[in-house]
Amino acid sequence: MSCGIHLDRRLGPLDAAAIIVSNVIGGGILFTPPQIAASVPHAGLFLSTWVAGGLLAFAGAMAYAELAALRPRAGGEYVYLREAYGPFAAFLTGWTSFVAGFSGAIATSAMVLAFYLGRFVPAAANMTPFFTIPIVPGTFVLSFSPQSSVAVATIFAMAWTHRRGVRPGRIVGNSLAALKVLALVVFVALGFALGDGTMRHLAESVPVAPAGWLLALIPVMFTYSGWNAASYLAEEIRDPDRNVPRSLAIGTAAVIAIYLTLNTLYLYVIPVGELAHVKMSVVDVVADRLLGASAGNMMAIVALISLSASISAMTFTGPRVYFAMARDGLFFGGAARVHPRYRTPAVAIVAQAAWSSLLVLSAKADALVDYTGFAIVLFSGVAVVALFVLRGREPRATRPFRTWGYPVTPALYVLVSVLLLINGLLSKPLPTGAGLLVIGAGIPIYGWFSRRTQESCMKTSARRAR
Repeated sequence: MSCGIHLDRRLGPLDAAAIIVSNVIGGGILFTPPQIAASVPHAGLFLSTWVAGGLLAFAGAMAYAELAALRPRAGGEYVYLREAYGPFAAFLTGWTSFVAGFSGAIATSAMVLAFYLGRFVPAAANMTPFFTIPIVPGTFVLSFSPQSSVAVATIFAMAWTHRRGVRPGRIVGNSLAALKVLALVVFVALGFALGDGTMRHLAESVPVAPAGWLLALIPVMFTYSGWNAASYLAEEIRDPDRNVPRSLAIGTAAVIAIYLTLNTLYLYVIPVGELAHVKMSVVDVVADRLLGASAGNMMAIVALISLSASISAMTFTGPRVYFAMARDGLFFGGAARVHPRYRTPAVAIVAQAAWSSLLVLSAKADALVDYTGFAIVLFSGVAVVALFVLRGREPRATRPFRTWGYPVTPALYVLVSVLLLINGLLSKPLPTGAGLLVIGAGIPIYGWFSRRTQESCMKTSARRAR
């Protein structure tokens, strides 16, 4: 146990809000709208799913705001599950974050970034291997290609930046977040000002069954996932009682505004019935219709900025979970080390980069992300339930921030999470089952860490007794 180790408070509310924006706005908004339009071929109801998803994300963010102000420690839901349910449940969420939640998403984003870079440097997208290393022949093979090399280099470049201190990491992250938002705002403004679309598309409608609307909410919620990013950094945010809730509110509200304007632009250019049949990035299709042949290069630049911002945000936030786990004796002890000069969880940052790179080279990232996508909903829902648990257990605790609309808004978030989990079990039993296996694989590992920590404590007690 390394309870005396802590991280310095050097982040403001806008720094944390920028991390939320970078973490949330990624590939989802480019590819999920057609899936949603297929379930809800009604322009008004299509937009209503994005409003509902945004309100639910905001409800979750406000629940996390109370938890983070109550327990302003690094680790996000790892901390909340530990406080409400004990170390076992906390370890499982941290384990899933390391194996797939952050590392898998970083690996996938880095590979897509290399693909888009190939538009300007064709060799960067070349998937032909230089050589391969068969770790388990036919099952687990490491493939070294130009594309995977670019992806790994990107991962370690971000890790190097964030390892060297919160200040350089903050500068890079804030700059990329600002460029991402600026690029999307300019794209939306040019689309409405110069684009050849019509507002009549927003009035198009066909009958929609309630089940279809609820089904569409699933990809919407996944596209909003990441709104809780600031909670992982609560230990490093100045005046967390005020600034953590502010950052969660500002970041989530900004994402909602961007998603609503982007989807309105999509409908302005493409009728909802046609949108349902788009097979590629919606932004690319819309840009092509608005800007013509020059759109490809422009959107590739936007994609490169967006993906870089996402990788930066996840490189910042993920290691704080493993740092918190290691501090509790539930991860490798080195991950709890704070760099003496840079004051960052340097070992945890490098460990995440190494595992992400291994996923790139083994081409396992996409599968892990698909398998554990439902775990994002599972653990965030369980974390919001922790709000009720801690309110009941510690009724007199000082709560600098109280969730707006309690108990209705957090209860609504939990209810929707349960419905999404049931739908996942029924509609996609194989990926969901595989995801449960990934989570379950953490059980024996928890046992190993737990025993090792107990033995260490016993040895320490024995030495003191002498």
